[in-house]
Amino acid sequence: MLKPYLAAPDTYALPSALPIVGAGVLPVHAYVIRAEEPVLIDAGLPIDKGAFEAELWNLIDPADLRWIFVTHDDRDHIGSLTEILAAAPKATLVTNQLSVDRIAEYWNVPAHRVRTVNTGRSLDLGDRRITVVRPPAYDSPSTLAVYDHKLDTLFSADSFGTVLPEFAESAQDVSESDYFDGLALFTRANAPWTALVDQNKFDRVIDDIRKLNPGRILSSHGPIAAGRTDALLTAMRSIPSMTPWLPPEDVEVEAVLERHEAELAALRDVAAP
Repeated sequence: MLKPYLAAPDTYALPSALPIVGAGVLPVHAYVIRAEEPVLIDAGLPIDKGAFEAELWNLIDPADLRWIFVTHDDRDHIGSLTEILAAAPKATLVTNQLSVDRIAEYWNVPAHRVRTVNTGRSLDLGDRRITVVRPPAYDSPSTLAVYDHKLDTLFSADSFGTVLPEFAESAQDVSESDYFDGLALFTRANAPWTALVDQNKFDRVIDDIRKLNPGRILSSHGPIAAGRTDALLTAMRSIPSMTPWLPPEDVEVEAVLERHEAELAALRDVAAP
C-alpha cells in the first residue's frame, strides 16, 4: 500500500502496486470522492487489508461514506469490501447483479445494502451525477466504468491500465513509449479476447467513450491521464490488430525435465545415510 494522493478535485487515489516479473509494476488504484455524498470506487487489494481501511478513514469518516461503486468483482477491486461495509453503516454497494452473484460465492452480500445497475444508468448523488458505462477492454463480464459529470472524469476500471517501469502518480511523469507500450501489454494480457473481436463492434465502444470526451481518465491500473483521452482511445483502437500477448514459459521441455531430475537426485543424496 502506497500513500494516497490527490487525483482530481476532492478525489484521492488509494494506490498500491503489483510487480510484474520482467516487465515492471502494475498500479492498483481505488478512489474516494469527498463529495456531498461521499463515493468510494473499488476497495483495494486483499494483501492491503487493514492498511487500506486505515488510509481510507484518514480521508473520510466511515459514518459519512454513502456509496461504494465496485467496477467488477476481481479480488484486487474488493479486497476490503466486507470491512468497509461493516464500518460504514450508511454506505450502499453499487454494482451490477453479476458482480453481486459472483461475490456471493464466498460472501453473502446483504441485499438491503446493494443497488444494482447496468450500463447506461445515471444516478443523482447529492451534488453530482454519475453515469455507468461499459469500458472498451476488461477481463470480467461484470465490469462497469463510472463517469462523474461534475469532475468530467471517467473511472475506467481495468481499461487504459498500463505496466510501468516504476510507479508514477501522473502520466506526465512517464515517457510516451513506456506508457503506451505498457498499455498495449496490459490490455492484451488482461483482455486476450481483444485479439478475436470484430473491429467495427470494438470501434463503437471506443466511439461511445469519445462522445463522453472525459477530460480525465482514472484507471484502476494506470496513473492520472488528464487531457489524453484522444491518444488513449487511439491506442486502444489499435489493440485488436496486435499479436496476442503470452507470458514467458519454459519452452525447453527436456531442459526442464533434466533440471527436475537433478533436483530429485540431489534430494536423494542428502537423504542417503
